Amino acid sequence: MSWIAFVGGAVLSWGLYGVSLHKGQVALGNPLRALLCVGIAYFLIGVLVPLVALSAQGELRNFTVSGTLIATAAGTLGALGAVCIIYAFRAGGSPLYVMPLVFGGAPLINVIATVILHPPKEAPSPLLYVGFLMAAAGAGMVLYYRPQG
Repeated sequence: MSWIAFVGGAVLSWGLYGVSLHKGQVALGNPLRALLCVGIAYFLIGVLVPLVALSAQGELRNFTVSGTLIATAAGTLGALGAVCIIYAFRAGGSPLYVMPLVFGGAPLINVIATVILHPPKEAPSPLLYVGFLMAAAGAGMVLYYRPQG
C-alpha cells in the first residue's frame, strides 16, 4: 500500500479524534475517564498489535537503548498531547476551537523542530515563511468562520 494511503488514514483518524474524544468526555462526565479510555486504546493498539506482529516475525529482540529512549519519548509527547486536548475540553474549549488550533499549530512546530534537528543543506525558501503566515491565517479563518452550534 502506498504511504499516501496511510497519510489518509492518519488524517481521517486524527480528524475525527477531537470531536469523538469530546463527545466521549462529556458522556463519561469526567475527563480523566476519557483519558483512561484513550490509554486503554493506546495499549490495545500500540502495545498488543506490535507485540503480536514482532513476535510472529521473530523480532522481539535487539532493541537499542537510544532507539528505545527516543521512541518512548515520542510516545510520551503523543500521550501528553492527548492529555492537553482533554484538559482544553475540560476548561471549556470546544472541538471547533481546540482541534483547528492544534492541527494548525502542530505542523508549524514540526517544521521548526525538523529544521533544528535535521538542518537543511540550503537556506529555506522565503515561501516557507509565507506558508507559516498562511497556516496561521487559515487556522484563524477556520475559527472565525466555524459553524455556529
